[in-house]
Amino acid sequence: MEIAILALGCFWGPEIKFSKLEGIIKTEVGYCGGHNKETNYKEVCTGKTNHAEVVKLEFDPKIISYEKILEFFFEIHDPTTLNSQGPDFGTQYRSEVFYLTEEQKSIAEKVTKKINEKMAGKVVTNISLSKNYCQAEEYHQRYLEKR
Repeated sequence: MEIAILALGCFWGPEIKFSKLEGIIKTEVGYCGGHNKETNYKEVCTGKTNHAEVVKLEFDPKIISYEKILEFFFEIHDPTTLNSQGPDFGTQYRSEVFYLTEEQKSIAEKVTKKINEKMAGKVVTNISLSKNYCQAEEYHQRYLEKR
């Protein structure tokens, strides 16, 4: 199994969309890319932590490739809007691919370049090394309530 971490606006909708893809084993929402190892929704909303809302995906690369996941990522959000998606505004709603390996970085650069060419150079998606991922407390609470 492999992991993908993607920021594409508010995490609830994308989590549901990714969970329906064949080859996605597990989804989780959280925050990534910020200054602190732990954070919460209130802190992230201040814009001071530099975390983005993300969907963390565990996937089987024998069934779905990282490249296919990224292509879907670009299909389900607008990568041309800086720090916003739909009605949500703030740095936590930015478009960003958080890579975990050099191979993921290379694939992300290739796919982003291809999409950017199709979108006349308007893509603002960041590609960054994953750092300070933490699960969203809201997600953990929802999980406990389902048990």
